[in-house]
Amino acid sequence: MHRNESMRVLLPLVLLFAVLAPPALARQEAQGQIQEFRYKTALQTSQDAIGQRLGDYMLTDDRGRAVSLANFRGKPLVISMVYTSCYEICPMTTRHLAKVVDKARDVLSQDAFEVLLIGFDSQYDTPQAMRHFARKQGVLDRPGWHLLSGDPDTIAALARDLGFVFFPSPNGFDHLIQATVVDADGLVYQQVYGETFDTQLLVEPLLDLVLGRPRPEQGLLDDIVNRVRLFCTTYDPNTDAYHFDYSLFIGMIIGGGIILLTILFLVREVRRNRRPPAA
Repeated sequence: MHRNESMRVLLPLVLLFAVLAPPALARQEAQGQIQEFRYKTALQTSQDAIGQRLGDYMLTDDRGRAVSLANFRGKPLVISMVYTSCYEICPMTTRHLAKVVDKARDVLSQDAFEVLLIGFDSQYDTPQAMRHFARKQGVLDRPGWHLLSGDPDTIAALARDLGFVFFPSPNGFDHLIQATVVDADGLVYQQVYGETFDTQLLVEPLLDLVLGRPRPEQGLLDDIVNRVRLFCTTYDPNTDAYHFDYSLFIGMIIGGGIILLTILFLVREVRRNRRPPAA
């Protein structure tokens, strides 16, 4: 009797689970598909931004002063968008970015490029919040680092130019983990993805922008020197750092000298063979 009573209670529950489980599983699958679609769409949007020119937007620095993006033209930029209430991903990404930026400055120069850390949560990413976030990540008042924020419309427009997609989520925001390399003319040059990306992914495009292409104000000698620096700068995976390989430069000089001596020898031999025989 007791057993039959238990079965009468359990059977409706089992049937209820059987009815409700498929929709629940379907919702989970649908949510997974939505997340995958959002990620693929965001990644495509990010890649489509390469070659776009950034607008001359007015932002606010960490001292509350108005700053135009146009003020940063003339040097390559590394732009990272974060939100200051993020407790894990944005802090980790910023700390790693700082390490790679230091390695890039070691091989280039301290003022070869600028870094813009921009808060995209306009409601909370105030100048004070940006300073607090930067202090916790060890980048406050670092030379060449700029902490910026803006109103919602400006941030939305800048994010479109950068190909940076973000949207609210239960945990704050979902967004691509992305650093954008911008050339001296304000064109998006390359996107770098990931929390702890490989050093080369950021340093290589900066090498190309700083050393690889002559700027109008450069003379011929400066251009030649930069091209030699670009060719002789090598990456050491053991130390995860770049250095100037003098052996390559010395090898180039020795090789060039050997080629020159060979040419002179051949020219002399040709001239000697052309001389008419003595009578």
